Amino acid sequence: MAMNYKEEDGNPHSGVGPGLAAKSKKPDNTAFKQQRLPAWQPILTAGTVLPAFFVIGIIFIPIGIGIFVTSNNIREFEIDYTGIDSNSDCHRCVNISWNKSCNCTMNFTLETAFESNVFMYYGLSNFYQNHRRYVKSRDDSQLNGDKNSLTNPSKECDPYRTSDNKPIAPCGAIANSMFNDTLRLYRITDGVEEPIQLTKKGIAWWTDKNVKFKNPVGNSSDLSYIFKDTTKPINWQIPVYELSSDPDNNGFINEDFIVWMRTAALPTFRKLYGLIEKTDSSQVALKPGNYSLLINYNYPVLSFDGRKRMILSTISWMGGKNPFLGIAYMTVGSICFFLGVVLLIIHTKYGNRNNSADIPN
Repeated sequence: MAMNYKEEDGNPHSGVGPGLAAKSKKPDNTAFKQQRLPAWQPILTAGTVLPAFFVIGIIFIPIGIGIFVTSNNIREFEIDYTGIDSNSDCHRCVNISWNKSCNCTMNFTLETAFESNVFMYYGLSNFYQNHRRYVKSRDDSQLNGDKNSLTNPSKECDPYRTSDNKPIAPCGAIANSMFNDTLRLYRITDGVEEPIQLTKKGIAWWTDKNVKFKNPVGNSSDLSYIFKDTTKPINWQIPVYELSSDPDNNGFINEDFIVWMRTAALPTFRKLYGLIEKTDSSQVALKPGNYSLLINYNYPVLSFDGRKRMILSTISWMGGKNPFLGIAYMTVGSICFFLGVVLLIIHTKYGNRNNSADIPN
C-alpha cells in the first residue's frame, strides 16, 4: 500500500521512502535559533540619564577649552600674492601663462616672534583636486618605479599619457598641474637681506616617500639616462630628474612632487612647502622684524578664479591651527550640561507627582 509523506507545511516531500522520517523546515530547538538567549533591556530613568549628561558636559567643556587655547597659541602669518599691485614692478605677473614667469618681491613685517620650528605652506583656493577624473589621472605603478609602466603608462593618464610620441613621466593630470612657484624668504636687517634656510626634506609622509614612490632602477644611477625614453609633463618647465640636485630628493621621490600628488579633499587647501628649523635652542626660529618674500611666479590661477597664498605657521601637540575641534567639544559639552539642568528641573518638579499617581489608594 503506497503512502504519501508530507512536511508540516502540507507540501509533499519527494524522495522519502517508507519508514523514513519527513524532513522539516522548522529551526532547530536551540536557544539561539528560538531566540531564548538572555538579553539586557535597559530602562532609561532620571537616575541614569541625568548623570550621563552632566558627566559629558564636565569632561567635554574643559577639553574643548584646552584645545581651543592651544590652537590660538599657534603663530600663523599669511600673505595672498595672487595679484601683485599695479604700482609694483611685478604687476605683469598677473597675466602670465604656463611658459612664462617673473620674479616678484613682497615685503612684510612680523610683529611677534615664531619661537619653535616654522612650517612654510603654499595655499590654493578654488582648485578642485577632488574631481573624480582628476584623482584617477595617475599611474601608481609608474610612480612606484615599474619599468614597464615607465614606458607604457596607464590609459587613466589620458590625455596626459604621451607627448611627441614619447611616454610622459610622471603621467596624468595631477602631475601635469604640479605647483611650481618658487618661494624664498629673507630677513631684512639694516637694509641687508639675509637668506633664511628652508629645509625641503622631511615634508612628505613617510609611507609615501619610502613605499609608494620609487625611482626606476636601471643599469646606471644617472636618472637622466633612466628617463631617456620619456618626456616631461606638458606644463612642466623641467623634466622630473631635474627637480632637485640632491639624489635622495630627485625624480619620483622628490618631496615637493610627493606632497602635491597627495590630493586635497576641499577646493581651498594648503600644502607643506618647507621647514624653517631652529639653529640654536636659545634663539627663536623667526624674530620680529622686517622680511621679504622672493617669488618666482610661474603658476597661473586667475583663469579659474583661484587664489595663491604663502603661510608661515608653528604647530603644537595637536598639529596646526584649527579652532574647530575645540569649539565642537565646547558646544557639545555645553548642550549636554544645559539639557542636564533642564531635565533635572523637570524631574524635580514633576517626577514625584508621577510616582505618587502610580500608588493606588
